[in-house]
Amino acid sequence: MPLSLPPPGDGDIRRKSSPLRNPDTDSTSDSKEDIAAPAANSGLASKLAAYSKDFERLLIKYNLEARGVQRVLPHESHALTWHSYLQPFFFWCSFNLAAQNVTLGMLGPYIYGLSFRDASICAFFGSLIGSLAVSYVAIFGPVSGHRTLIFARYTFGWYPSKLLVILELIVLLGYSMIDLVIAGQILSAVSAHGSMSLVVGIVVVAIIGWLISTFGIWVFHAYQRYAFIPQLIAYSILYGVSSHNYDLSTPSQGDSRTVIGNRISFLSITLAAAITYAGGAADYFVYYPVSTPPIALFSISLVSLLCSFTFTYCLGIGLASAIPTVPAYGAANNVTQGALIVAGFTESTSPGNFNAGFGKFLAVVVALGLIANLAPPTYSSGIDFQVLGKNFQKIPRVIWNSVGVVIYTVCALAGRDHLAEIFTNFLALMGYWVIIWLGITLEEQFFFRSRFGFRLGTGDRESRRGWGQTYDWTIWNTPEKLPHGIAAFMAFLVGWAGAILCMAQVWYKGPIASLVGEYGADQSFFIHHRETLQIHNFHPVQHRSFHLPLSLFETLRLLFTTMLSLTSTLASLLLLIPSILAYEGDMTFYSTGMGSCGWMSSDNDDIVALSREIMGSGGDPNKNPKCGTKIGIWNPQTKTEHYATIVDTCQGCAKYDIDVSPALFKKVAPNGDGRVHGIDWGGPSVGG
Repeated sequence: MPLSLPPPGDGDIRRKSSPLRNPDTDSTSDSKEDIAAPAANSGLASKLAAYSKDFERLLIKYNLEARGVQRVLPHESHALTWHSYLQPFFFWCSFNLAAQNVTLGMLGPYIYGLSFRDASICAFFGSLIGSLAVSYVAIFGPVSGHRTLIFARYTFGWYPSKLLVILELIVLLGYSMIDLVIAGQILSAVSAHGSMSLVVGIVVVAIIGWLISTFGIWVFHAYQRYAFIPQLIAYSILYGVSSHNYDLSTPSQGDSRTVIGNRISFLSITLAAAITYAGGAADYFVYYPVSTPPIALFSISLVSLLCSFTFTYCLGIGLASAIPTVPAYGAANNVTQGALIVAGFTESTSPGNFNAGFGKFLAVVVALGLIANLAPPTYSSGIDFQVLGKNFQKIPRVIWNSVGVVIYTVCALAGRDHLAEIFTNFLALMGYWVIIWLGITLEEQFFFRSRFGFRLGTGDRESRRGWGQTYDWTIWNTPEKLPHGIAAFMAFLVGWAGAILCMAQVWYKGPIASLVGEYGADQSFFIHHRETLQIHNFHPVQHRSFHLPLSLFETLRLLFTTMLSLTSTLASLLLLIPSILAYEGDMTFYSTGMGSCGWMSSDNDDIVALSREIMGSGGDPNKNPKCGTKIGIWNPQTKTEHYATIVDTCQGCAKYDIDVSPALFKKVAPNGDGRVHGIDWGGPSVGG
């Protein structure tokens, strides 16, 4: 299958795209938008500049990409063939069929205590939401010819957009670090008695990833086209030899509020893992022609992303669900998550005798498959370093690629023993900024640059189809022509403030997140972007070509979108407490002892007695299914939550009143006088 890139010698990127050309004289320059050659300096600087030029000439000589952040002009794009339509599907499959996503899926049962069903459903919908965002951003590659975060300048302006670039660099280098750690874990687990050090595996994979990504999009697109094939085979075999061990029946652990919180948090992590691809999605399709149908690129990307994410997440969920019941899985997981993948291949308990040696070979294939997940972010990091400013653009992309590899390799070596903590803390946190930026971008496009509404801004525009008609793509490197970015930047800060209120991390739980369950629920992805959009509604004042006063239509639309944002935010907050606070009643305490469930309790136990209407009646109260289950108890006055085990029936309680032990009463209502009104409570066994 031929590569979907322009043939050599036809005005292609490998012949004309070097940053060494003079934008003032080269006819391919886009209104002098390209990057000027580094100024001649003396001493060490001039020598480094000379070495950089020689290296770029070497890349061009062998038809390798020397282009950095410069825009791909329409005549430099490749022809649109049926191969071009297949490439996005293969690219995203290779990207996602990686052990990183398998180990992320393990967090559902292992960290959050979710059942196979709950974790799989959360993983699917998290993947779906994230993949929609990535597919949307990918469209702007062909439309603009720009890399992803160059496009961010059209909403955030020259200076505020640098903050997004820094955050994206953290994401790219952080994900690459995780790839190296997992690859090292697998290679170490495969070696005899773990004789291969994690350090060796990390360094080997880092070097291979650097080779593939540094020499341009031509090379790593060719690699990504076929990399998914051995991964698909290996993972399919892993499903076959391990699926009989999966625990498909054990329910999620915890009371109803905790389960709800854990579902939300795991969904947020899977969403974060997917949506962070959006920060570089357009980078990989800038050589596609303007005539590329947006709906085709969007649909192909979405299907590929969703299928590959779900496939790998569910594999990790299944392996982790078997940890309590398969001793070999538990022992391997105590070593590393990568070792658990190896155990899935080699520790089959099925009647058939699966060859352990072949299983280790497949585990090596899986480890090396992480290179396909490593190459794209490594490539994009070199681009994003240049997006930081014109001085950064003077340093070739290949140098920045190498700097990025050194950074994430060192970080991987330092954090190689803390993968689960990195996953649970890093992934969701780094995804917050992406959804804020995407919310601002969507509002910018569909409300302020819509083809069907009024258009803000003037100036010459190129003939671009559909998406992006109202953007002037030639001003990307001219700060004085870009938006000020004040409204977008302020909206971004407000969005982060909302994220802090709603985040649930090991080291911090926001006040809103703490409302749900024992461990909180990470709700930032579902709430904080609404405040962002509300602030950004006043966006028109940042455009240089905008003139006051607002027309009646513009004023009404701003008021409408503000009201819509406020309403949706309020609705989200109300939906945080669906059935988790099922009942409200009075709370009292009583002298404990033998309860109707047949168990002895003391005054220091966290126990509760429910009304006859809730407990029901039967021939043998000791067999009441509610006995031994837990409920959550919430005091709105003190904002405290506690849990109690059902052990008794309160004969004199009203239907929704509860009677608790003296010790639990003091915990829930330290200042209570024997009866406290307005206590919220609920649990899975009682309909809460």
